[in-house]
Amino acid sequence: MIDFFKPTIDWIKEDFKSNPLRCVLEVFAWALSITCSVTMMLTVPTPPLLQLYPLFILQCAIFAWAAWTRKSLGMLANYLLLVSIDSVALARMLT
Repeated sequence: MIDFFKPTIDWIKEDFKSNPLRCVLEVFAWALSITCSVTMMLTVPTPPLLQLYPLFILQCAIFAWAAWTRKSLGMLANYLLLVSIDSVALARMLT
């Protein structure tokens, strides 16, 4: 069974060696994403959006930066659009 995961584990090690900061930040952004999603799930129908939107924006900005460093146009465009959408939503909530 371990042989099945070896290519993935090797890829993660290689990714970390190539850019440790990016790898750590991507894991952090992933954890933020999961935390926000679980918080939304547990607090529906009245999620704490004022607290969650800044976290959504932060994790999307981190993923956008990581996509830029990987030269991934599609992912960069996706995360920049999400940062824009969530920023507008947060601004609307604050006014």
